This record gives sequence, C-alpha cells and structure tokens, in this order.
Amino acid sequence: MLKRSKEFIQAYKEAPWRRQMQMIGFVASGVVALALVAAIYLNITARSATAGRLVQQFQAQRADQEQRIEDLKTQLAFILSVEQMQKRARDLGFEPVSPAAITYLSVPEYQGRPSGAELAPRAGSGFGAVAPLPAAYTDSLFDWLVALFADLGGY
Repeated sequence: MLKRSKEFIQAYKEAPWRRQMQMIGFVASGVVALALVAAIYLNITARSATAGRLVQQFQAQRADQEQRIEDLKTQLAFILSVEQMQKRARDLGFEPVSPAAITYLSVPEYQGRPSGAELAPRAGSGFGAVAPLPAAYTDSLFDWLVALFADLGGY
C-alpha cells in the first residue's frame, strides 16, 4: 500500500523543470508589468513637460506682445503731443489765426447748442423705474408649500 501511495504521489508531483518554468513566467510577467507602468509614467511625464513648456512659451509671447503694445501707446502719445501736432501743422502750411481774422457767419435757422448740460433724470421721476415683480415670483418655498397643502385640503 505504501508503495502504491508513493507511486501515486510521484505521478502527480510536478517535475522540477515545470516549477522552473512557472517561476520564470511569474518573474517575466512582473518585469512586463513594471515595464508597462514605467512606460505609462514616462509618457505622462513627457506630455506634462511638453505642455508646461508650451505654457512658458505662450507666457513669454504674451509678455512680448504686452511690451509691444505699450511701446506703440508711447509712440502714439508722442505723435499726438501738442508740440508734434503744431510742428506737423506748420509743415503742412497751417498758421495760427488771430481772433480778429476770424469771420463769423450768422445763420437765422440755427438754434444753437442747448444751454446747460444734459443731466440724468431725477430719482423721483418715472423714467427708469423698475416694474414690480408678480406675486408668483416673490413667494418663498414655504409659502408655496402652504398654498399647495391648502389647495389639497390638508390645512
């Protein structure tokens, strides 16, 4: 009986090469899993680094554009200064006019500019008054529930 049980155990016992193959398979699958994780990590890191670099480039371009806009504003202010405008007017042949040399024309149909400044309407006037809201929009949730239960006969 002992011999038979020994043969039975020996028949179903795994061969040493099979255990070695299993161990190699486990190690290889672990290495493959680590390689996949490392590849995903490197891919994400590379993408985030690229995005960060693009953000830096766009910020630098924005700063350059803002500097250019400020330079153009400064040039415009210089061109529109009183001294430059007078110089350009003289170069174009314009001369300052004395008040005695001005001729005024009288136009009978012209009423003239309205006197005084045009002001906003007074606070008490009806202009710009806000229309009151309907009662349906001023009820609270509690008021609405009370009215609902009152309609159902619960109150």
